[in-house]
Amino acid sequence: MCTVRAMPEERRAIHAYLTAESHEIWHSVAEEAGVSLSGFLEALAADMGANPPDEGGHPRWNEVVKAARKIDAQRRRRGGGGG
Repeated sequence: MCTVRAMPEERRAIHAYLTAESHEIWHSVAEEAGVSLSGFLEALAADMGANPPDEGGHPRWNEVVKAARKIDAQRRRRGGGGG
């Protein structure tokens, strides 16, 4: 269970280049859940903080990290940057 913290005044933008498909999935999932994408990301960050990857995180964390590393490597080879 993640704990929702009080929202501080200071906020920072997050910027990433995604495939069109990934972009659509993020927005669709957030819309279907009835939340904003920023709210979704804040809750995900709080959950990752409560379940740190170096302490095991969630059961699929290793799979997700492995996939992310593969994507980053492919983009570096193409010269597309990581994110």
